[in-house]
Amino acid sequence: MAKLHFIYSVMNAGKTTHLLQVRYNYIENGGNVLLFTSLIDDRFGVGKVKSRIGLEADAIPLRKSDDIGAIVAAEHAKKPVTVVLVDEVQFMTADQVRQLAWIVDELNVPVMAYGLKNNVYGTLFSDAIIAMMALAQDFQEIKQLCHCGRKATMILKYDRNGEAVRSGPVVEIGGEGRYVSVCRPHWTAGDIGPAARQLLAEAVVAAE
Repeated sequence: MAKLHFIYSVMNAGKTTHLLQVRYNYIENGGNVLLFTSLIDDRFGVGKVKSRIGLEADAIPLRKSDDIGAIVAAEHAKKPVTVVLVDEVQFMTADQVRQLAWIVDELNVPVMAYGLKNNVYGTLFSDAIIAMMALAQDFQEIKQLCHCGRKATMILKYDRNGEAVRSGPVVEIGGEGRYVSVCRPHWTAGDIGPAARQLLAEAVVAAE
């Protein structure tokens, strides 16, 4: 039976690389794959999914008002869909996550949704993630390391001085250079680590 899978991690752990490899494997075996991403994530262009190691693919961009269940059902009626892949599910709505569950239950099509579980303020990222945690049948964590060597479970946002940012908007598209994935103790301490501090120092020198 099909399942709703939630594949999650902190930032820079390779979620998109994993997703694109799964897509490639399905296509290589003759599968009809539907890939979705959020319209607001336009870092690489609208409807583009791209990993940091250079892998990329076109995707269907979703507005918050779109019914992903209706889109998949229409495609499934024309040609059976093998799998639905979703990138950056944290930017979607709780209703769209419920629509993903409907795809699994009513169309018997597996759904693999990738995203961030936590936001930078130490809570679940969005209503979409709250719904995903409630409805998904299978959970997989893609692990990342903190600068201290422990498992990174938190995302720390920092300013140009290397100080932790503890307020403001959760979503900042294209602001990857201001985030680092860390363990909970270093998130609490606001310690971005030596590598991030070195990058900040190099940026200051370059600007002079």
